[in-house]
Order: sequence, then structure tokens, then C-alpha cells
Amino acid sequence: MLDYVVVFTKGGIILWDNNSSEITYTSCINNLIRSVLLEERNAESKYFEEDNLAVQFKLDNELDLVFAVIFQKVIKLNYLDAFLSEMQQAFNRKFGEVLVSLLRLPTKYDFNEEFQNTLTTVEKSANKISKAPKQMRSYNESTKSKKSVASMYDDSSKNENAKRVVIQETYKQQEPQLTNENLILENRKKLKEKMTAKKSPTEPKSKTPTSEKAGKKPRVWDLGGSAKDAVILDRSKDQPQDVQYQSVQNNIVGTMQGRIRDLEVESDDEATEIEEKKGPSAAKSSGILSYFKGIVGSKTLTKVELQAVLEKMRDHLISKNVAADIANKLCDSVATNLEGKSLGTFDSIASLVKNSLTTSLVRILSPKRRIDIIRDALEAKSNGKPYSITFCGVNGVGKSTNLAKICFWLIENNFSVLIAACDTFRAGAVEQLRTHTRHLNALHPPERHNNRTMVQLYEKGYGKDAAGIAMEAIKYAHDTCIDIVLVDTAGRMQDNEPLMRSLSKLIKVNDPDLVLFVGEALVGNEAVDQLVKFNQSLADYSANENPHIIDGIVLTKFDTIDDKVGAAISMTYITGQPIVFVGTGQTYSDLKALNVNAVVRALMK
Repeated sequence: MLDYVVVFTKGGIILWDNNSSEITYTSCINNLIRSVLLEERNAESKYFEEDNLAVQFKLDNELDLVFAVIFQKVIKLNYLDAFLSEMQQAFNRKFGEVLVSLLRLPTKYDFNEEFQNTLTTVEKSANKISKAPKQMRSYNESTKSKKSVASMYDDSSKNENAKRVVIQETYKQQEPQLTNENLILENRKKLKEKMTAKKSPTEPKSKTPTSEKAGKKPRVWDLGGSAKDAVILDRSKDQPQDVQYQSVQNNIVGTMQGRIRDLEVESDDEATEIEEKKGPSAAKSSGILSYFKGIVGSKTLTKVELQAVLEKMRDHLISKNVAADIANKLCDSVATNLEGKSLGTFDSIASLVKNSLTTSLVRILSPKRRIDIIRDALEAKSNGKPYSITFCGVNGVGKSTNLAKICFWLIENNFSVLIAACDTFRAGAVEQLRTHTRHLNALHPPERHNNRTMVQLYEKGYGKDAAGIAMEAIKYAHDTCIDIVLVDTAGRMQDNEPLMRSLSKLIKVNDPDLVLFVGEALVGNEAVDQLVKFNQSLADYSANENPHIIDGIVLTKFDTIDDKVGAAISMTYITGQPIVFVGTGQTYSDLKALNVNAVVRALMK
């Protein structure tokens, strides 16, 4: 059974071996030394396998020896641990003194006789143990026969069991005439009394009739409301209340025909009246023009005299969220117009500063290309293809809401629109667009447009490829003669590479006519960083030589920033792309076009 038995040093010198077969096991022993002994692995199991062979070994740390046995892996030998221990003791008894004194003169040690004797002894003892059957105990010898009937009912602790046995034995001695049946009945009675005594302290108080009838009470929210309100607030399905929505919002129908209205500009007379109502303190600090009151006179203005005033003007512009380099350019433009001039009154210098700022801002805010969506959509319609617009931006800036506003403006101008729900990630994104579609169709029902549904939603649910959905939506719009396709995409941070690659793929595959970046005016210059990185990502992750980057900007929440309009100037200046729409509220008609005069008025406050 043992193919090879060997004793060798940890350095690999064989002191003795016994090979019962003609096979050489040198590679197996070398692998044992290399992969187990040198790496100090299998320190506990002392077992090693290679191919169909198994090696069991024992270490002698005192003499630095290894006792190993090689055998077939399919054979199970239970006595090898004992055999290796006996062989180690026999080998140490015979050669221990020689090994300790390092007198290892003979290359092979004569250990054959001791090996055979040790193997025979261990095999015989192992056979005796394996052949001897285990003697089963009789019932009287088992512990079960010593258990009483009472112990079968309650065995919570050993002390109680012992006490119960003593009581039962005493009871038997006092009442020898009791039969087994009577004893069982008596024990059951005692057990019942004991369990009743245990339950009595922890019994719950009797419930009142009202508490028994009362069931689980619904949660009462702080702001009130009931289950009936949930049905009313559910907008996932068409309800009769949608007719009321149409009648309430019907006053905005027809208000957005033609081009988008500009932002309202406060006139000079209105500004003067507001300052007079606020009092003389407000009149003294009338914004950016108040810095120039100190240089009024007939003398000729120099660059040194303007330096202090322009520094204050620069800080004022930066406080309005204008980027620092743009603020410097605006100040330089004003300085160029004022230097070398002789100004007699404050009115003349105020008008000159205002005109200079207006000229500079017009130069900055004027787009490199003019975007006219109505003109381009009509041209695409005449060519027999839909006009597609893709909306992109970071999370929570209002892409879906402003998409619905633009959609309302388009159907006001008698365009049929298909909304592609390509935000397949955010929960509720498709339902939000479905609700907008229902409301827009309620404002513009088919009977007003020759039984043509003005707004349709193309959706494929969640977890799908956005680029594929957009492609299918554009094809569907082409087949059904829909004028415009608005593609809503998922919000994504500008530093998220996988999502930016996905957006680049959507734009590259579908090549929309217009890519709009939706930015939030509330975050100031952070929107500039978002816009720059979106542009850079679309350029980097596109394989085209001329990648399609952002064409225009939609600036949302413009009504929340008051006079801090610097983000609009910074975004346009850095990217060169125009601000096409400005969101000024939460209804469909709250969509405006950026007005340079309104920006100048806000900067000069």
C-alpha cells in the first residue's frame, strides 16, 4: 500500500528510503520541498497531493528531518499518523546521537528492519481496531432507562431532574401500592399545577372591550391628509379632474405664439420711483454708477484716476457671479471709453458707463451662430424629416420641466411633438413625462388641430439603452410625420466618465439637430464648470473628427437669483454658445429669451 517511504533532511539530503515500486518519486519529493516546506504551507494538515499521488509527512524540528510516505490518492490509510510517529521514534533511537553530533558519514542509513517492524505493528493494531465491532449497550446500561416519567415533561435543569428523581423514589417507598398508571396521572397533575404557577405572574391584564375591538390604527401625518387624498393626488392615470386642469390653465393658451418673449426690463422711471420710495439712503447707493460720482468734473479723466473706481466696479461685478476674467474685460472696456474725456455732470458719466457696459455685453452675449428653432423646424419639415433636440445636464436642474415648457411653445406654434423618454435610470422619470404629455394634450386637444394629437410620448420603460430608444423615436417620428422630437436624457455629473460616454454615444449615433445644455442659474459659476466639462467630454469620447458638442444653453431658475446674473454672461463668454431659453417660473408659459438690457440693468443695481 505504501509506494514510497523516505527520511530526508530539510535541505533535501535523503538519509533513508524504501521504494516498493519501480517508479521514481524524485519530482514529487522536490515539489513537496519547493511548494510546501520552503513556503511553510500546510503546517497543520501535513498533507500534499500531486496528480494521483498523496504525500503525508511529519516534521522533526529537533533534528531538521522530514518523514514522508507516498501512496495512491484513492486509498485511505487511517494509520499513517501513528506510523510516522512510531517511525520517527525508532529512527531517532537508532541514529539520534549520530545526527546530533553531525556525523552523517554513511549516505544511506540502515533502517529497513526497524521500518518493517514498525509498519507491521501499526498495521496489526489498525486492523484490530477496524475489525473489532463496537459493542452496543443494553437498555439497562443506558442513561435513558434511569430517567423518570416526570423528567420527560420538564428537563429545564439538572438540579431539578435530580430533585424530582429523589422525590419520586421517596414517593415510591411511601406508596408501594401505587400502580404505574396512577403514578403517571399524579405526575401530570403536579406538572399542570407547576406550569399554572409559572404563568400566573406574567399573565397580561384583561383587555377592555374597546381595546379588543380596536384594530391597527393608520398613521396620522403632521400635515394632515387621509387615504382619500391619496386617490386624488394620484396622477398616474387619466382622471376626470384633468378637465378642470384644462379650464384653469386655459388662460395661457395662445400666449406663446411666435417667438419667445424677452425678459422684462425695468425702465429708468420705474427704477427712480423705487429708489425714492426706499428713501435717501437707497438713492445714495444706487448701484454701480455710485462709484463714479467722485470723478465728476470738467477735468480730463486719466487712467490713474479711474483705477480705484474700476477696482470697486470689478468687485461689484464679481459679487454678481461674473467670472473674474470677464469682469476685468468689462472694466477695461469702460476705462477705454472714459479715458481722456472731460465729463461735466453725473448724468453724462452715468449714460457713458451704461452704454459702455451694454456694448461689451452685447459683444459677449451675441452668439456665434443664430439659433431659430421655428425656422429650422419648418425647413426640416419641408425636407420630410423630423427636427430633433436633445436635452442634457446634471441631476436636478429641471431638464424634464423645461422640456415640457419648450414643448408647449412648439405646439402653440402648431408643431406636433414626440417626447422620447430616454431617462431610463431615474425612478419616476417616464411617469413625469407621461403627466406632462397628458396636461399638454388637455391644453391643446385634438379637435383644435384637425383631430391630430399634438404631443405623444415614446417610452420603453427603464433599464434600456438610451441611444437605442432615441433612434427608434426619431424613426417613429419620421414614419408618422411628426414635426419635432424632444429627447430627454438622464441627469449625470460632469465627472462621471461612464455616463458621459453614454451621452456621447447617444449624440453620435442619432446626430440631433440641436443639443441643449440645461444649466441652473442658482449655482452661479458652478454651472460654467459643468458646461465646460460636458463640452470637453462630448469632444473626447466621440470618434468623429468634428464631434457634435453643445449648441445652446437653457438657463433655469432664473427667477430665483434676483440680480446675480453673472452666470449667464460667464457661460456664454467661455463657450461661445448662446442662451436660447431662460426659465422664469413653474408654469408652461414661464419661458423667456435672454435680453441684454435686462442683464445690464441687473448688473448696475
